[in-house]
Order: sequence, then C-alpha cells, then structure tokens
Amino acid sequence: MSVMHPDHLALLAELIRTPSPSGFEQPVQRVIRRTLEGVADEVRTDVLGNVIARLAGPQPDCPRVMLAGHCDEIGFMVRHIDDRGFVYFAPIGGVDVHLVPGQRLQAHTAEGPLLGVVGRKPIHLLEAKERETLAKFKDLFVDFGFADGEQARARLAIGDPLTFAVELERLQGDLVTARAFDDKMGAFIVTRVLQEVRRRGTAAVELFSVTTVQEEIGLRGAAASVYGVQPDIAIAVDVGFASDYPGVDAKELGEARLGGGPLLARGANINPQLFALLCETARQENIPVQIVAAPRATGTDANVMQLSRGGVATALVSVPLRYMHSPVEVLSLADIEATIALLSATLCRIRERGAFIPQ
Repeated sequence: MSVMHPDHLALLAELIRTPSPSGFEQPVQRVIRRTLEGVADEVRTDVLGNVIARLAGPQPDCPRVMLAGHCDEIGFMVRHIDDRGFVYFAPIGGVDVHLVPGQRLQAHTAEGPLLGVVGRKPIHLLEAKERETLAKFKDLFVDFGFADGEQARARLAIGDPLTFAVELERLQGDLVTARAFDDKMGAFIVTRVLQEVRRRGTAAVELFSVTTVQEEIGLRGAAASVYGVQPDIAIAVDVGFASDYPGVDAKELGEARLGGGPLLARGANINPQLFALLCETARQENIPVQIVAAPRATGTDANVMQLSRGGVATALVSVPLRYMHSPVEVLSLADIEATIALLSATLCRIRERGAFIPQ
C-alpha cells in the first residue's frame, strides 16, 4: 500500500489538532467544508451540525450511497469555578477517569485556547487508602494558574469544552499517536474517498460523504443525517479494537492487528450482500482486510443507519486502534490508506439499488 501523501497527512494532523468534543464540532467541520468546497457538487450543514458533501451521480435514478465518519471526540466541559480560580469539570463521552489526573487539558474559550493541568496531591501526601481509591470526576480540578475566581470567570464560561492537550506525532514505522483518532480518522477517510471518487470519475452512484456529530453521546448526528439523506446503501467508517498488544484478549475480540488492513464487521448490523462486495473488492484489488465478528448491534453509526426509515443496506469498515479513548491512541497510516482504497474501489462496483436485498 502506498505511503500517505504529505498533504493528506497534514490534513489528518489538522483535523486532530482542531477541537471537536461532542456538541462542539463546529471548528473541525469548518475544516471539512473548506477541504471539500470546489470538490463536491454540494456541501451543506444540517441543523445538528452534520456536514453533508454530495457528488452527483451519472443518472437520476442511480443508487444513493452514504459514507459516515463521526468528527466528534471525547472531552470535558467546565461545570464549576471556585473562588480560588480552580475549575471543576465533567466528561463528555466515555472518558476513563484513571487517565485524567496529571494530564494537560486545553480549554476552548470565546477568546481562544487556554492551557491548564489536572492537579493531584503528591504521592507523599496521600494516605494508604487514597492511593488505592479511584478518583472521581467531581473531585478533579484544572489549574490554569488563575489568581482567584474573579480572574478565572473573566476568561472561562460554564459549559466551555476542554480536550486533552496533545496532537499527532510519529512513532516507529508508519505508526502514529494522537488523541481523537476516534473518529476524526473516519471523518478524514470519508473526505478523502469523496476526493478520490471525484478524481476517478467512474462511480455510478450518487455519493454523500457525511461527517457526523455527537456519536460519542448516542449516535445522534448519524440518526438525523441518514434520515435526511435517505441512502440505499450506507457505510460507517470508524475505529475498531486492536488486539495485538498486552492485556487484550483476542479470544474475546478476535484477531485485529495494526498494519493488517481495515476491519470488516460481520453480523446482524451488516448487510450480507454489501459485506460480500467489500470482501470481493478487497480480493480483486489485493487490499488486506481483517474480518471481525459483530454478534449484536455495533456501537457505531452503522447501528442507527441500518434502521433508518424502511431500512438501509449497511456495512461497518473500521481501522484497528490501540488504546481507544485515551490521549495516546495508536494506529497505522497504511491501514488508513488501505481503507480509502477499499471504499473507493467498492463504490465503483455498485450498479443497482436492488443488489443488496438479502437472498
């Protein structure tokens, strides 16, 4: 698989760098709109904040295909500012409280970003019981260095979002680490696939690339956008659990390794004809893929997309990820490139709406 072009890597890094906790996705959606203006035939934003980019099909009655990658990330929200200037906060989405003490956080305020740290008593001052007790979010606070509450309230507002203050960095080989690969990587992929389909000009479908919002708090953006788009076929692009590092049991999750290609889910949430098409495309194009079992509804946008209106032929394509929902998520750039290649090639093989009725 080809190495990621530097311009594409720069776009991925910009998406990671740009804050987008659930409910506060507008900054990253502005990057998506800027990227696709002049490429898509139409770029619009719905009332929830989903960005929907459309490529017109060659025929009025051609199949409608929707690709969805959610652009929101886990994060935090300012809940209380005390009179000494310390800031108390609540999680947005599924944040592991173990990971938070000692972290640098960035608040995203009306006046711009503001750096703070999550303070904690030194280990020397902790009693034995405190060392064994899991911290609670209500007891954690951010120290921005304010002199008092008045100064803090002049800079911060209740409800301001916060994110981990980390960006994309290179590890060994083609591995990279960052916060929020879940799922800005998916937003990046659906954006790149639309660019690639436009470049090829060979797809016989009407394509909608949707960067959805509020996935981390209940798949909310996907539920609204798929209802509005009314696709015949929908593919969610998300991260999946890698099982190639210590402490994770492949017997429970299945085999999923970084560098092994995208994960294709198989189960009740997945249309069998669409799954077969993805597998056959991967075989014909010599694209590595990994099959993972999904014995129940997936916790992804694919769940609500499948059940929209009278039902939608749905698939889930994921990139394996280590350390999900942490500030040090790790993935392979080759897996991203393989996913873009697979989806672009698959779209060129879709011809008829009725081809996805289970037989």
